[in-house]
Amino acid sequence: MTQLTETPRVGVALIGAGMIAPTHVAALSAARTRVRLETIVSRRPERAHYLAELYAGPPPLFTSELSAVTQNPDVQIVIVATPPSVRIELIETLAKAGKHILLEKPVARTVDEARQVVQICEREGVTLGVLFQHRMRASSKAAAKLLASGALGKQGLIEIAVPLWREQSYYDELERGTYARDGGGVLITQAIHTIDLALSLTGPVSRVQAMSATTPLHQMEAEDFAVAGLHFSSGAVGSLVASTATFPHGRETITLNCEHGTLRLGADTLDISWRDGRCEQATPGTEHAGEDGPVIVKYEWHQAVIEDFIEAVQQGRAPMVTGREALDSHRLIEAIEQSSSGGIALDISNLTENN
Repeated sequence: MTQLTETPRVGVALIGAGMIAPTHVAALSAARTRVRLETIVSRRPERAHYLAELYAGPPPLFTSELSAVTQNPDVQIVIVATPPSVRIELIETLAKAGKHILLEKPVARTVDEARQVVQICEREGVTLGVLFQHRMRASSKAAAKLLASGALGKQGLIEIAVPLWREQSYYDELERGTYARDGGGVLITQAIHTIDLALSLTGPVSRVQAMSATTPLHQMEAEDFAVAGLHFSSGAVGSLVASTATFPHGRETITLNCEHGTLRLGADTLDISWRDGRCEQATPGTEHAGEDGPVIVKYEWHQAVIEDFIEAVQQGRAPMVTGREALDSHRLIEAIEQSSSGGIALDISNLTENN
């Protein structure tokens, strides 16, 4: 009689115990893949111990020492959830130790730094993935499938809207909204998720003319508002408007006006208005609600990204979003910033010459 061999658990470490850490711990607890959270690295590990209560498995090791990860052969995958200001040296140390790396967005503060991160991982032969979890929404998957079918025809006008609100207290903490810590404001910290999702549906942008600013509603170094006119490589044109000065807090939307109809994509909605008069409203994934009102259970999207990344490492394939693919969003953001500061239209190909 053949005896089945149980698949060994994949050892994971989490570096960074900030706002997003509970989401990662919950996602690892719920993962369908056999995973064990081995280690949580934090500058102040004593403040991170509460995370053990959120994890379904044995309590992980809490430490401030990176060597607890690099020298542990049971850790194959590291989730990096630190501010982008401390990425390059950290990534180089992990990659040289042979650890596969899943990064919280953004990859880094600038295109040049992000490119260095990608090159380090490629040089050391480790897999690099980026947590753009909005692609895992059921509505996003349904939109991608519909566009791939060709039923909507050629894309003509693309509208990307990110109308968000952040209190001043958000920026008063931890130097948020600074170039030294985050690399910028609303574009690289909040809108990058919607930018990545949009580019996955539309293809690349070739030319940008933009304006960005800090409104009187916030005191911060970087921008809390940006607007850009976009020319896409497909021939479509469009716009991006992003803000953390929009009150009350709104919902991100991507609208694709196509040859045979218009697709409007929200976090949990997908509406299609066909040119022949048909209207379809799909709710492919309804988000859970909490006792105090609607609450997006974000860990489910993180869970899906983590499971995909683990499978990619095991199968030797590329993860859902590779580090090199993530450079597309960084290049667009940098092009918007340069176009705004120079008051000029900018050809994005000028930012891709060095790959």
